[in-house]
Amino acid sequence: MKLISLNTGRPSELPYKKKTVSSGIKKSPVEAPIYLSRTGFEGDGQADLVHHGGADKAVCVYPFEHYTYWEKEFKEALPVPAFGENVTAAGLLETDMHIGDTFQLGEAIVQISQPRQPCFKLAALHNTPKLAFFVEQTGYTGFYFRVTAEGTVSPKSELKRLTVHPSRITVSEANRIMNDKNVEPADIGRLLEINELAESWKKPLRNRLSS
Repeated sequence: MKLISLNTGRPSELPYKKKTVSSGIKKSPVEAPIYLSRTGFEGDGQADLVHHGGADKAVCVYPFEHYTYWEKEFKEALPVPAFGENVTAAGLLETDMHIGDTFQLGEAIVQISQPRQPCFKLAALHNTPKLAFFVEQTGYTGFYFRVTAEGTVSPKSELKRLTVHPSRITVSEANRIMNDKNVEPADIGRLLEINELAESWKKPLRNRLSS
């Protein structure tokens, strides 16, 4: 596992169709150590606090390995962070990371809380209307960290996994359970049994079970 880039950004205007929307998806790499609190990195911000940010989505992570795929699709080089992520890292693929896994990130301790669900603002950033759908279909979504212990993080900080959650439900499996309308109720139940899963994911999953 290797930290490639730390990225922050304040909300700014983003062209979308025939209007503009406010979004924090435009981020830039930082070169100096920054403090990571329970709600995110110092100097970072979100425009839509209903769907982004908060304790369960304090840090957005995107695997660096996926850049090769997307550069082939876009037919151009993509500068980090092309997907609006706070942490670009190698060795954290969705197929190998589990909901509830914990990590040392500099002085901070973080935990995987949920997969990322791409929205229209990612499509707007790249002027590709169906990009959110394509990201979901590939499974190259990235995921979120919650912060369980605050601390300073440097672009050169060590990133290492401390614990693997006993459920061993990967980010990829969680994505499948959420997005497959024909998934078995037992699979939904297994995912809901993970206390560390973000509440924003638990609610729709409970609704599916009850219906």
